Amino acid sequence: MNEFPLEMPGRNCKIALVASEFNHFIVQQLVDGAVDALSRNGVAQQDIDLVWVPGAFELPLAADVLARADRCDAMIALGAVIRGGTPHFDFVAGECSRGLAEVGLKYGLPVIFGVLTTDTVDQALERAGSGAGNKGFDTAIAALQMIALLDRLNAS
Repeated sequence: MNEFPLEMPGRNCKIALVASEFNHFIVQQLVDGAVDALSRNGVAQQDIDLVWVPGAFELPLAADVLARADRCDAMIALGAVIRGGTPHFDFVAGECSRGLAEVGLKYGLPVIFGVLTTDTVDQALERAGSGAGNKGFDTAIAALQMIALLDRLNAS
């Protein structure tokens, strides 16, 4: 049996962070967590692009443009969609998720979903740095692991 365990890449990596300005006070914490994880794992600041978009619905388009430009080895989409009293949450979260998955498959690029989809602001804040940890940090680790995995799969 050939097993491919999760590893960190053994090379320099370029990472694009695509972040939603909406709910900025939460998303900035996710960005900070992602940058911290990348820095701790050897990604140089000049190899990180941070692109802001108005909201989570706009994340897939920016991701598609960045992927088409071949600017990165992996992309991390960061945002916070918080359920309200209307179906707006379902449309935004669903289309954001679908669009980002489509970009990853279309370009064979790791596009990591770091968009919080929560019922309350408190739940989002928990996932952006307090009790449950910072999901931005976690998504950056996942991006690096996917780069290493794809490197190994493409080499074999």
